[in-house]
Amino acid sequence: MKEQIKKAGNQGSVLYGMGFMGSLVYFISHATSFWMGVLGIIKAIFWPAFVIYKVLELLKL
Repeated sequence: MKEQIKKAGNQGSVLYGMGFMGSLVYFISHATSFWMGVLGIIKAIFWPAFVIYKVLELLKL
């Protein structure tokens, strides 16, 4: 008898990936120097944390 394995959906991963690519293009295209481009890559990786922080700040939670 085979075990059935349920796989979770990857919608969150797709959403994060699309957001990452969009923010990466945005931050790098607005970089004025090499180090600002490096900072843009770091910001693109951690953008969800910034968004959640701002939302919670606005909601005063």
